[in-house]
Amino acid sequence: MENRVQYLLDRFKENQLTAVEKTELLVLSDRFPELLQYEIMEELLQHKAVQEEPDHRRWQSLLERVLDADRVPVIHKAVSYQLLKWSVAAAILLATAFSFYFVNQPQDHHEIIADVVPGGKKAILTLADGTKIALSDIKNGSVIRQNGIKIAKTADGHLVYTDENPVASTAAGQYNTISTPKGGEWELRLADGSTVWLNSASSLTYPSNIATASLRKVTLQGEAYFEVAKNKVHPFIVESRQQSLEVLGTHFNVNSYPDEEITRTTLLEGSVKIAGILHPGSAILKPGQQAVMNTSAITVSQVNPDESIAWKNGYFMFNNERQESIMRKIARWYNVEVEYADPAAKEVMYYGTVSRFEKISKVLRKFEQTGEVRFEIKANKVTVYKE
Repeated sequence: MENRVQYLLDRFKENQLTAVEKTELLVLSDRFPELLQYEIMEELLQHKAVQEEPDHRRWQSLLERVLDADRVPVIHKAVSYQLLKWSVAAAILLATAFSFYFVNQPQDHHEIIADVVPGGKKAILTLADGTKIALSDIKNGSVIRQNGIKIAKTADGHLVYTDENPVASTAAGQYNTISTPKGGEWELRLADGSTVWLNSASSLTYPSNIATASLRKVTLQGEAYFEVAKNKVHPFIVESRQQSLEVLGTHFNVNSYPDEEITRTTLLEGSVKIAGILHPGSAILKPGQQAVMNTSAITVSQVNPDESIAWKNGYFMFNNERQESIMRKIARWYNVEVEYADPAAKEVMYYGTVSRFEKISKVLRKFEQTGEVRFEIKANKVTVYKE
């Protein structure tokens, strides 16, 4: 997505953007205003790298051409012109305000002894008989069979379950578990047609014959995004550390890591009913709502659901989030240990969007731009300092 926005901005600067591309930029800017700001700030940082003074007239010209794009009819959805206007204006204002700061700051913000690459597709499948299979080690196209259930690794590296003979299946009561390590993620399609994206350091336990099970019940530890196949006769239940969630067919994200105090459930489509395991609280969510569950209560609020599933789409998105919370996510994805030289660094707040597929040094550099933290990377440890 970042590359596409950058391409469209480059086309703007060269006066080569077509009417269709203008429409696309408007739609992207309406859905992901943070990306537009991010790409303009990247342009500014490139000026900093070669010690050039940014040309503010160029930014103003870019703004004027972007705002001209509202004259192009939008075909697929109504685009918020004001949102785009203020998104671009805010990005240009940031570029102007911070240009002096970036150019005059010392070049070496952090010490990198050994950079860390991002995570990727890694998972362990544990079959009902206890057999463990490292999914990244088997070839695409490989097929595993157990009691009438076919498990195939597709050409694009996903795992797909098929109940080959539902009537004669002997897999009732048998469960499989798919687990991702730190620095791993995986996509899984269950035999009932439901698809699950599993984030790093997470696990999902599910009946291998879920397509014919009277109750489609799975257990989650960590974070996963679900697109559940509709079946009014057989509800789909997700149990996690603090809650039980029931759906008939919908799209939602659950974040329930052991090292997080709360469980967050964000609904994108349909409806879900959430009930507390440690207390009697319950709630029914509507699209765009998020439930926060702790050991004593449940609260529901309206949110931007894109933030909750950014990890699935290859991004970290932070909306005024504490550095300590951010670094837990970084630690899981890059499989690093985080240490704080100054506890005050935990309280620094950050807002922005960063690709999950950059090396860790580039991600940490974004946080250093606040001027409030700096980092050292040695081997597999990241030390956080308060500036």
